[in-house]
Amino acid sequence: MSATTGTGPGSGVSAGANLGVLRSHNTALVLGLLRDAGAEGISRLEIAERTGLTPQAVSKITARLREQGLAAEAGRRASTGGKPRTVLRLVPEAGHAVGVHLDRDALRVVLVDLDGTVVAERCGELDLGAGAEAVLGAVCAGVREVAGGLGAGAPAGGGLDRAVSLLGVGVALPGPLDHARGVLHRVTGFPEWDGFPLRDALAERLGLPVAVDKDTNAAALGLAVGSEEGAAGGSFAYLHLGTGLGAGLVIGGSVHRGVRTGAGEFGHQVIQLDGPLCECGNRGCVEVLCLGAAARGEVAEAARVLGVAAGNLVGLLDIDTVLLGGRTVAGAPEAYVRGVSEVLGARAHREGTAEDPVPVRVAPRGERVVAEGAAQLLLAPLFGRGDA
Repeated sequence: MSATTGTGPGSGVSAGANLGVLRSHNTALVLGLLRDAGAEGISRLEIAERTGLTPQAVSKITARLREQGLAAEAGRRASTGGKPRTVLRLVPEAGHAVGVHLDRDALRVVLVDLDGTVVAERCGELDLGAGAEAVLGAVCAGVREVAGGLGAGAPAGGGLDRAVSLLGVGVALPGPLDHARGVLHRVTGFPEWDGFPLRDALAERLGLPVAVDKDTNAAALGLAVGSEEGAAGGSFAYLHLGTGLGAGLVIGGSVHRGVRTGAGEFGHQVIQLDGPLCECGNRGCVEVLCLGAAARGEVAEAARVLGVAAGNLVGLLDIDTVLLGGRTVAGAPEAYVRGVSEVLGARAHREGTAEDPVPVRVAPRGERVVAEGAAQLLLAPLFGRGDA
């Protein structure tokens, strides 16, 4: 038995349930409120009001969190009657997660605290086609480097010291892949990875929990967790144009992966019959057209192609916002925003909705957006974001 609606208008917080079997659910709700409250903190009474939990249940949960070092007192706040209320805050440094962006030709590894703040980062070149042994070795080395700042060791067995409060490692890379099982499918341009159990292989080497997802889904999760759109249950598309092209979809505040976790293969929609051959085997995919124009230095054309494809997505899902990211976009962000906006604006005019066109913006966090989102694959469930 559980309730899923907030206790107040626009609260954005799921109601709790006073059952022992839901202890982890209720703890996640409390941790989420502590995180959202920031340094100012929140009182136990406010937590009870926001979650629907009894004051007794909240006291037990917060006492346990304080014992674990996850929560601490943040002072006292005047109340309308009686003694001042003690407010609690999250202790960000009490736990960390590693996020890995495994791209076709590069590797970025970040260490983030419970607030999602990056406290260490490593970047370097990588060849995804170099084989599993080389790629896994590079990922493990990157994880050990960023975790080393916390005092993490590399024991003889090859694992990491669990005593440094590492929740685990999130890995994001080009799809398609099976998010639930952590198994890769035929990554475009790298068919040798088809069927590789990346999650289990890394977990065995690192001795830590590992989660695997597409780069676009990870970025979308990170953006949803840290944005007003996601917190308010809104819908947006994150379009990532880097060495490939894909989309991360957030619908109703949650990442949409689809039944087979294959949603968001945005780059392989065919928009030009008998067009140039794409590495996926089709012709006229938006990815090959867009990246081809960008490679020729025709940024305006690349942006127009991206806008046409984005228009198809907007028309199909009626999303609120389009966010752009990836290294190719980073090379000329204003041109891509302008080009995509013009195409969407023209479409809205034809449909009679020009007074309210879908806004287009560059996604925050720059080229870290995927790696930071990968870390959220571990952090989000801790704070009650089940879509991770």
